[in-house]
Amino acid sequence: MSTPTPREMIDTLIGFDTTSRESNLELIHHVRDYLAGHGVESVLIHDDTGAKANLFATVGPDIDGGIVLSGHTDVVPVDGQDWSTDPFRVREADGRLYGRGTSDMKSFIAIALALVPEFQAAGLQKPVHFAFSYDEEIGCLGAKGLVSHIQGMTTKPRAVIVGEPSDMSVVNAHKTVTAVDTMVRGHEAHSSQSHAGVSAVAYAGEFLHALNAMARKHRDEGPYNERFTPPYTSITPGTVRGGTARNIIAKDAKINWDIRAIPGVDVEEIVAELDAAMAPLVAEMQSFDPACGIETRIINNVPALMADEGSDVEALVLALAGSNQTYAVAYGTEGGMFQQGGVPTVICGPGNIAQAHKPDEFIELSQVEACTGFMRRLADYLADAA
Repeated sequence: MSTPTPREMIDTLIGFDTTSRESNLELIHHVRDYLAGHGVESVLIHDDTGAKANLFATVGPDIDGGIVLSGHTDVVPVDGQDWSTDPFRVREADGRLYGRGTSDMKSFIAIALALVPEFQAAGLQKPVHFAFSYDEEIGCLGAKGLVSHIQGMTTKPRAVIVGEPSDMSVVNAHKTVTAVDTMVRGHEAHSSQSHAGVSAVAYAGEFLHALNAMARKHRDEGPYNERFTPPYTSITPGTVRGGTARNIIAKDAKINWDIRAIPGVDVEEIVAELDAAMAPLVAEMQSFDPACGIETRIINNVPALMADEGSDVEALVLALAGSNQTYAVAYGTEGGMFQQGGVPTVICGPGNIAQAHKPDEFIELSQVEACTGFMRRLADYLADAA
């Protein structure tokens, strides 16, 4: 089996268009076959449609105490972005590798895979596990299956390292990412007959007023955590849709919004408080038509990653990264899910989040080298582990 360099493996993985709306199976099957060529078996965990899959594999002995290297295989769309070259073909220039997913986050996966022969040659006393997911970019959907798989294993890993772009710094905390939908149901009528209708759009405006008041409350009154920027829970409306015409009292309106909560803030309490604030208006709507109303639902909640300052796992990853400081970030990852699943988790990966999701996304070659060194030190550690 030929052994690609980290750069060659990056080229290969970027070449698969794994935009979240597409299947990732071509990439997953390539990784499965590559690992099989090195005598490593993979477990595929498919979604309900069978069009997407997670991959879990183990290099080294099947015993407790291994380290999970976690990464997502999907990328965000390039639609409407002004790319200089083909986003699914790596371009090297000025010490950088350009391409969709170079930073977020195929380079981490590629480096781990390229070093499989080195992991095997090191004579690992503790295993390294690969956990590669689908649909992280649309709500960390695939990670649920990986967490369940790890929980069902007879051997238990010691830690998860999520390789999201952090400039190879060690991140031990991030906010929640909570997607929320609010549906407003009104009563349709001709706009000249305002007494005969209930405008869903008008009441959606009332809801937005309450939402903005809630956002200001968290901004002005906290709670605060100065490790984050911003240091408070943010509540942000994303899209508002409603109505059919200027001269029709709107029957329906929908607001998509999100919550980025600092650790310790209960997002369900935020939703309940908004429901309570809207209750008098809902009663007003339903006095005209009982079918009217405002319904808010949490669509998806990616839990916060909670700092465990001074843990032995953080100390290990800090040593591997050659650092003595941990950081917190505002963006969400699958890390909180692994942590909730019972495995201590930190984030440490190559690239910078500022490059993620942008046209001409890139990773510095120096970051590729830094991550390669990190992986080799991990191999040495696992080879010496008692």
